[in-house]
Amino acid sequence: MRRRDILKKLALTPLLGGVAGMKNPVQSLPFSSSSLPKRDLFQELGLRTFINAAGNYTVMTGSLMPEEVMDAMYASSKKYVMLDEVQDKVGEKIAEICHAEAAFVTAGCWSALVLGMAGVLTGMDNRKVKQLPVLAGTDLKSEVIVQKSHAIGYEQGLVHAGVSIVTVKTRAELEKAINEKTAMLWFLNREAPMGEIQHEEWIQLGKKYKLPTMIDIAADVPPVENLWKFNDMGFDLVAISGGKAMCGPQSAGILMGKKDLIAAARLNANPRSGVGRGQKVNKEEIIGMYVALERYVNKDHAKEWKLWENKIAYINNTLKPIPGVTTEVIVPPIDNHTPSLKISWNPDKIKWTSEEMRDKLRFGNPSIEVISWEERNSIRITVFMLQPGEEKSVAGRISQELKNGLV
Repeated sequence: MRRRDILKKLALTPLLGGVAGMKNPVQSLPFSSSSLPKRDLFQELGLRTFINAAGNYTVMTGSLMPEEVMDAMYASSKKYVMLDEVQDKVGEKIAEICHAEAAFVTAGCWSALVLGMAGVLTGMDNRKVKQLPVLAGTDLKSEVIVQKSHAIGYEQGLVHAGVSIVTVKTRAELEKAINEKTAMLWFLNREAPMGEIQHEEWIQLGKKYKLPTMIDIAADVPPVENLWKFNDMGFDLVAISGGKAMCGPQSAGILMGKKDLIAAARLNANPRSGVGRGQKVNKEEIIGMYVALERYVNKDHAKEWKLWENKIAYINNTLKPIPGVTTEVIVPPIDNHTPSLKISWNPDKIKWTSEEMRDKLRFGNPSIEVISWEERNSIRITVFMLQPGEEKSVAGRISQELKNGLV
């Protein structure tokens, strides 16, 4: 049956399929009742929920969105609007907040990398847009230079646009590697301490050779100033995750930077048929990301940091008296820059390995996720993902399991 025949048949069918024996079928259907109890779908599906003392990792479903973000997403789901207009208006607001010429919401930071790279390659040429990601045999540039210490996997987002990665260690190696195929210089902020070439010099090299520079700052707020620091510094493109400390939708991110490059990136993105067509971001996520960003920028960050320190102190004071246990407060220098607590124990006094400790916390009640993959006989916890009062549950459970392991 052809589509138009189906539509004609549906048009002649009584409302709700003419349900037999119903004088008012709408009132009789389950979805018409406003008094139905809310479903606990996690329970229905048998899903384990947990207290997140590890961090906003993608594998742990990122962050919990605050009420303001959820309200904005729900409200925006009630009306139709043109997708490009949403991106235009939200992009203007984001760019203003973050000191960028332009911006738009992407399907996460990885998508921002793909689309930013695509925009660099194609510009506003639709012929080139159609060629991606196949660059062989074309006149498009095809190489991106990355410091070897920065090539830890995230650069593969650029590869999805069709380029190959050229790694270098020194400025001399970088300048030697530049040729007619070089499209961009890419910098991974979290690995900055590991590389020989720092931000300002990287930008200077890009300007010297007329090559755009992109920086990935996926999880690098706080501090809040990082939202505009790298735009002010002079990077041409900045990519960030939305579903981490900003507590926006996990499937959202932001690409911001020079106006011409953002326009070219959007030419490769949904709703057009470029390499990013499948990386869709709906109007609810775009609006939600904007509200999350606005909310995050306007927070009292000093007050929030003090709250985190208080939670760390509570857990630390609970655990310190346990024989064989030592603790250390650690603040990662760049990504996930929040107070965390490393908890170590003497294996001669407490028998658990870090993996055993992780499993006891994971499969106990309440279930708690911690960082357990760094060193043997230790775990590390963060508190910036904890809901009010959960630090007490975390302290109590870890304390009990450590005591259970005493030899």
